[in-house]
Formats: sequence, C-alpha cells, structure tokens
Amino acid sequence: MNTSNIESYTLKQYTRLIISFFGCLLVLSIYQYTTLYFKGVVDIIFGASFFIALFHQLGFASITGVILVFPFNFWEKLRPSYGFNLIFGVLILLLMIEAMLISYYCTALVPLGSDLLGYSFGDIKMTIANSGGMSISLVIGILVIAGMFFGLYKITSKYYHHISKMYPFTIILFSLFITTLFIDGKPINQNKTQYLAINLYDTSTEDTSYNSDVEYPLIKRPQMENVLGDYFELKEEKPNIVFIMVEGLGRDFVGEGAEFEGFTPFLDELSTKSLYWENCLSNTGRTFGVLPSLLGSLPFGKSGFMELEEYPNKLTLFSILKNNGYHTSFYQGTNSSFDNVEKFLRSENIDFILDKSGFGKNYEMQAEDAAGSSWGYPDKELFKKSMSLQRNAKQPRLEVYMTISNHEPFIPPKQVFYEKKVKELLANSGHGGKTKKIIEKNDNVFATLLYTDDALKWVMEAYKRQPNYDNTIFIITGDHRLIPIPQRNNISRFHVPLMIYSPMLKSTRKMSSVNSHFDVSPSILSMLNAVYELKMPKKVAWMGDVLDMQTEFRSVKDIPLMRNKNELKEYISGETVYSDGSVYNIDENMDLSSSFGGSKAKKKLSDFKAMNAYVTANNKIIPDSLAIFNIQKEEFKESEIVWINSVFTGKNFDKAYLHAKDLAFDKEYEKSLLLSRYILSEVPGHIDTKILMGRVNAWDGKYNKAIEILQECISMVPDYVDSYAALFDVFFWSDKPKQAMELIEQVEQNSSSVDEIAAKIARARREYRKKRQTASTSFEE
Repeated sequence: MNTSNIESYTLKQYTRLIISFFGCLLVLSIYQYTTLYFKGVVDIIFGASFFIALFHQLGFASITGVILVFPFNFWEKLRPSYGFNLIFGVLILLLMIEAMLISYYCTALVPLGSDLLGYSFGDIKMTIANSGGMSISLVIGILVIAGMFFGLYKITSKYYHHISKMYPFTIILFSLFITTLFIDGKPINQNKTQYLAINLYDTSTEDTSYNSDVEYPLIKRPQMENVLGDYFELKEEKPNIVFIMVEGLGRDFVGEGAEFEGFTPFLDELSTKSLYWENCLSNTGRTFGVLPSLLGSLPFGKSGFMELEEYPNKLTLFSILKNNGYHTSFYQGTNSSFDNVEKFLRSENIDFILDKSGFGKNYEMQAEDAAGSSWGYPDKELFKKSMSLQRNAKQPRLEVYMTISNHEPFIPPKQVFYEKKVKELLANSGHGGKTKKIIEKNDNVFATLLYTDDALKWVMEAYKRQPNYDNTIFIITGDHRLIPIPQRNNISRFHVPLMIYSPMLKSTRKMSSVNSHFDVSPSILSMLNAVYELKMPKKVAWMGDVLDMQTEFRSVKDIPLMRNKNELKEYISGETVYSDGSVYNIDENMDLSSSFGGSKAKKKLSDFKAMNAYVTANNKIIPDSLAIFNIQKEEFKESEIVWINSVFTGKNFDKAYLHAKDLAFDKEYEKSLLLSRYILSEVPGHIDTKILMGRVNAWDGKYNKAIEILQECISMVPDYVDSYAALFDVFFWSDKPKQAMELIEQVEQNSSSVDEIAAKIARARREYRKKRQTASTSFEE
C-alpha cells in the first residue's frame, strides 16, 4: 500500500483531540452532578464540589495528554495517520470507561476501586444483571459521548489559532496536572478512571509481609465472660439459634433517633423488647463478608474470606454447634454460588442449604427488572418456604437466613401499595428538608424497607407455631447499610443495628457502646458453654471479643473494616477512626470530626493487614489439632490429575460437565465418573454433574448407588425436574414401580416443571398398574 500521499497528523490535531477529550469529561461531570441532584444526594449541581471536579477532570485530561503524546508521535512517524487513529480510539475507550464508572458511582455512591480484583467475571456479570443491567440509557449515553467527542474535535479547528499560541503545549498540560494534585479531592469530584487505576496500583504493590515469630497470632483461650447469661432464663434443653441477616439494614433506618426513621415499624418495636445494640458495625461494607464475620469472627483474607481459593482451618458457630448436636441450615432466596456462599457452608459440613434453586412452583420470584433479570425470591417468600419445611422438635437447630429484597433494583412485591404507604408515612412524619427530598426521590427503596419489615413481622409470628419457639433465640442484624441512600460519613455504610430477642429474655437493654459482628459468635458461645458445657476447642481464634454491654456511648475496641473486596481502608481504634489516609474522632452519634495524631491507628491497620494476609494465605488461623472439620478435598492419584488436566485446562466447569457427559455417552463410564468427581470437588453444588453421576451408575448396572445419588440431588434442589426424570428412569430399569409412584407425589409437590416429564410419570403409572395386575392374577391362581 502506498502511504506517501497520506497526510501525517501533527501536534495541532493532537491538541484538538485532548481539548475535545476534556470537553467530554466536562459533560460527564455535569451528568453525574445532575443525576445526584435529582436523587436528592447533592443540594446543587454547579456548586464548589462541581468546580473542584472540573479541576480534577482537567488534571486527568492533562496527564493523559502528556502520556499519549509519545505513542502518537512514534506511530505517526512510523506510518501516517496510525498515531492519530490509535489515540482517537484510546480516548474514546477512556470516555466509555469513565461513563460506566460514573454510572456505577451514581448508583452505589462509592467509586469502583481495587475491589474490582475481588470479583470474578461471573460475579460482576450477575451483579450488573440483577442491579438493572446495562441500561439502554447508558448505551445511548456512550454513543452520545462518542458523537460529541468527534463533534468537538471538528469544532476546535475553528479556534486552533488561539491554542497555537500556547508554548509548549505539553508543559502546560503537565503543569495543569501538577496543580490538581494540590487540590483536595473526594470520591464525588475525582476522576473515576484515575481513582480506579491508583487503587489497583496501590493494592497490587502494597507490602503485607508478616514480621513476627508467632506462628498462630489469633489463638486465644475460649474462657470469655458470659455477658449475655444474666438476661436469659435458659431451659434444660439447648436453645434454637436463629440468625436473620437483613440485606441493607443500616442503623440510619431503624430504632429511636434514626435519620430515616418510620419505615421499619416492626423492627422499631422489636428493638424495645430485645437486647439492642444501636452502634454495631458490620465488619464489611458489602454482603460478601457478613457470614464469616458474624458466624465465625474470621479475618478477611485479601478479597474477603469466602474468596480464598483454599480455606484455612477455622472454627465457626456452624461447626461448633453441629459438633454439639445441632442441626445446621442456611436459607437464601438467591443463588448460593454467588460470593462462594455455598463453598463456605459446605466446608462447615452444614446439614441443609436452601437457595434459589430449591423453592418449587408454589413460590413467586421477585419481579424482573427492566433488563429481564431477577435476584431470586423476595424475603416473605423465603420465610414462607422455610416455614414449610419439617423440623425435628427433639434436636436443637442453628438456622441462618440471608435476605435479598433490600437491594437494587428495589422491586418489592405489591410495589404500588408500599410506595403509597411511603407517601402516607412521609406526610405524617417530621421529616423535612434534605431528608424528605431523599425519601421522595427514592420511594422505591423505602417501599422495599417497608416490605422487608412486614416480612420480618410475618416470620416472627410464624416461628411462634414452630417446635420449641419458647426455647429459641433470634439474632437480627444488617449485612451493611443500604448503598444507594446518601451516607453521612465513611463509617455509615458499616453502621447496623443488632438485636437479640427471645421469649426467654428476662429483661431488655439498649446498648450504645461500639461493637462489631466479630463479637457476636464469641458472646453466644460463651453463654451456651457456661450453661451446657459444650464440647469446645481448648483454644479459639476469634477476631472479636464478647459484646460490650455498656448502655452509655463508648468506643474501646479495635475494629478493622473492609469497605469492598480488596479495599481494607478503615480501622477503628478506640475513639479514633483511620479512613483512607484521614484521621477522625467518633462521637455518640457515630459522627466523625477531623482529628490529628492517628499514627497509632494507621500502624494498627498496617499490622492487621500483614497478619490478615499471613494467617489466611498460610493456614495459620488454628492448627489441625483444633479444627473440628478439617477441609476435606477429594483426593486424586497423580495419573488421574494428569488425565484430568489433559481434558480440562480451565475453570469453565459447565464445559467440563459437557465433556463428562460425552464420555458417558461413549460408554467411558470410569473416565466420566472421574471427571465428574473432580468437578464436584471444586463446585459441590453443580447439580447437573451429580445427576450425571447417578445416571452413569445406573447405566453401569449399579442401581442402588444411582438411587442414592439422585435422591441426594432431589434433597439439594427439590424443584429441579432433571433429578426426578433420572430417578424415574432408574426405577423403571430396576423394576421398582412402587417407589416410582411415591416419587410422582413428590415431584408434583416440589417442581414447577412437572409437565416436562409427563411421559415418564405416565409410564410409572402404567408399570405400577401392570405390576398390581400381575400380582392379583398370581394370587387368584
């Protein structure tokens, strides 16, 4: 190709590109502040914060211009127009990234940072899909930005004679960038792409080396004060323990003096009948950390404990109570594979897990959002399903719920009814000014709060009809504060209520001392052990201590707080709060005021990060001798691993399942079962693989083994019709028509897809009638 006639671009055109780039960043800033204004988050669009944002956008455009001028010149000299086209494409890409990050910020009210590293692609995809998806407005916005960028580039040609007088332009750009470094920026007015890049760099280069000769730094003796015992009239039998972790339930919405009070009337009343800690902190700012913190008082690991590739030995309420005769269960309306919840629970040998796949046809999923996605089953449906399950009155139970309704996109059942109720409550409340505006702009969020509060009221009434209600202790708390509602300060997202309610309570009490989820399990176990002398490990490794029962405000604990996956930036040490480089004092209203001398808290955070990385990466929480359930991994011979690696080299277990299925169809039964075992060792809940193992055993003539596996599948996922289809086949092949008839009643009760296997059901009925006729004829003869 002859390039001699193609005109080469110069710094004149490059300058116009950078100016057009800044112009688009300016438009994106206007979009951000306008969106936040109409959501009630900011009081004014073109205020001081907006102009600080312009300076930061100018700085980002400047440093981008300085960096990209070198590849521009290089490629233009190498081949005309290549440098221009390359930079044009890069700038468009940066604008698209900034547009998406601003859209995320306007929803979450926190910028996306290094926590991005803590999520798999599947997690990100599921979160986006179930939070409203990639809305059409965002796609249109990106197209508009691209068109505007090109349009601005065309317009700047008319004014270049003014720009050309600048000398030299790169020095001016660099000077502008340096200037912005001295302008204090907050997440709201920082360039979001720059914020993300700096956070990723800081996290990947952070030194977390552990400098101590203490092999197990968390080990301590379990003799802790029984701070709860005096408030309970415990019975001779061990009590049932029920945890309800409520999505988004922040202290700002619950209890006396709440900023947005009035939208959780049942919980407000319950708090006066309970042991109530108004200043409890969730140790993580997102749901990913609530289970390990609340039920295990466990450290975080790099991206959250449940994200660890290999779990270290640990002690949790699940394992300790199971070891003391408790039946352990977990109930959730969404997919339990998200955030590795199922993996964590299976490592604790939990008895029963209910998730999105196990509800059946009698329960209605949450309405789909504009993108056609649904998180799963709303809170009242979750509670209804749980209450329908049989419970053994003779065995104590640990039951743990995780609700989902208080989450984007905030579409509660009977939405119109609850939004009307929000308006009525608001009209009769004392809310005014900015608070009233926020409620009005987010009526769907507050409608969802009302729905969840009603659901909690329903389930507490339903428990009164369950076995041993009088011997049950309820622990209710939030996993974090609702994200979309503006927060007062950097610890608001962690500030949640904590209530312990029971018919066995002798007296109620309201505590204003600062505690965290780390303190809950040690306190519960201390009370149970004092009365029932549990089989307890000789030593434990809790991150927390017992709950502080002080009624007056005080903050005396050291509490690390993980904002997002991969973002460990807050640490509370007494009344000092270290947050992302700034130091504050905390007061009785959980408000923060600027302070000095936070070097001690900063050092404690640094030491915690090192210890946290060491114990989780090196299996140094507790030694093997203290573990109740050692992590059991499926063992494979070296030759088996070599073969597995030869046919499966990635992490797409669905693809591996299809390969195992092909092997089974080719009658390579041993290899199919080997690959299936490997899949289940990594993804225990991969139901299709487990069903395949049942079918393969049947095809190989091992009917009893096949029946055992398939019945386990039905127990795991009662609604999944494929398990029943396979089991009907096995009963047919093994001549068990009576068992097939019993299975018909089970599938009709549990599965919403029963029509798909109508032919197998009809066959089972024919075989049963034929068997009875044969038996009747034989009897007459």
